[in-house]
Amino acid sequence: MNKVACLKNMKSDLIRSLTINLLLVTSVYTSTDCLAQSSKQTTLLALSKNDHTLAIINSVTLKVIARVPVGPDPHEVVVSSDGKTAYVSNTGGGRSYEINVIDLIAQKPLPNIDTRPLIGPHGLMFSGGKVWFSAEGAKAVGRFDPATDKLDWCIGTGQERTHMVYVAADEKKVYTTNVSAGTVSILADTLLPPPPFPGAQARRDWIQTVVQVSRGSEGFDVTPDGKQLWTASADDGTISAVDLVSKKLAFIIDAKVLGANRLKFTPDGKRALVSSLRTGDFFVFDVASRKEIKRLNLGKGGAGIEVDPDGSRAFVGCTADNYVAVIDLKKLEVIGHIDAGPGPDGLAWAVRP
Repeated sequence: MNKVACLKNMKSDLIRSLTINLLLVTSVYTSTDCLAQSSKQTTLLALSKNDHTLAIINSVTLKVIARVPVGPDPHEVVVSSDGKTAYVSNTGGGRSYEINVIDLIAQKPLPNIDTRPLIGPHGLMFSGGKVWFSAEGAKAVGRFDPATDKLDWCIGTGQERTHMVYVAADEKKVYTTNVSAGTVSILADTLLPPPPFPGAQARRDWIQTVVQVSRGSEGFDVTPDGKQLWTASADDGTISAVDLVSKKLAFIIDAKVLGANRLKFTPDGKRALVSSLRTGDFFVFDVASRKEIKRLNLGKGGAGIEVDPDGSRAFVGCTADNYVAVIDLKKLEVIGHIDAGPGPDGLAWAVRP
């Protein structure tokens, strides 16, 4: 074999060896990733307003695993990022000051959070290792740090019945619906220019922009791209879309979702789901066309909505019917009911590695 042929063979063997090693490495990483995903433990949480309990539900069998006692007026539930702790707001008509803490591993209550002077906690979100909540009675938004066991931040909205809350991924923007005022608050952590006097420096502060929407706008969600906020009005049945970049009302859909309680986007952002506490109807809207594509009657009244992370199912707390309805989002039909306790409302996912 001549020298050129020998070099060609050596090059071919080297390429073949590198290809095999690359395939082996890819296979190992893919298998590890699949194993990590499959090993996650996912449970559905559902609040019972009448029984004052939090039901922990197997996401596959849809059977209740345990029921943990909570406070006298439970409304919303949220879960820590590690899936180990749940937080439940007790609103008390805007007069309570209690957020319950539940150990989801031991399935038992822990000491409550006292939110005073921020009374009437309702909407909840867990972000950046902290619990963010709306305070209806105080017309404000607050934040609790579990690491220090203290309230470490708050801001007033000055709006009537500050109800639901959403925290942007960067934690520099917070959105609320203010039901009785018929407004949306956009709260933004903003760098302000220095005032016009010697030695003054720029400073950061939270600035509120109030956007007028329909009165009775309560349930809302933010599109996955973070550009729009949609909120549904129980009073006139419209859906208002707020442009979160310009901070202005973008458009209104005459959706006829009378009695609207909650609105939730599917994970891909292609559909908006709305529940009605007044009629028991469940509405499915195409986001691009802004058209209703399906309406299902779930019973007497639908409230809290949660969607499977893969977008295959929706769960709706049917408060007046004493069950959680399970909806197949591919077939757009009801496929089951869960006995989560009388008067189910707030729902949440607990995902644990």
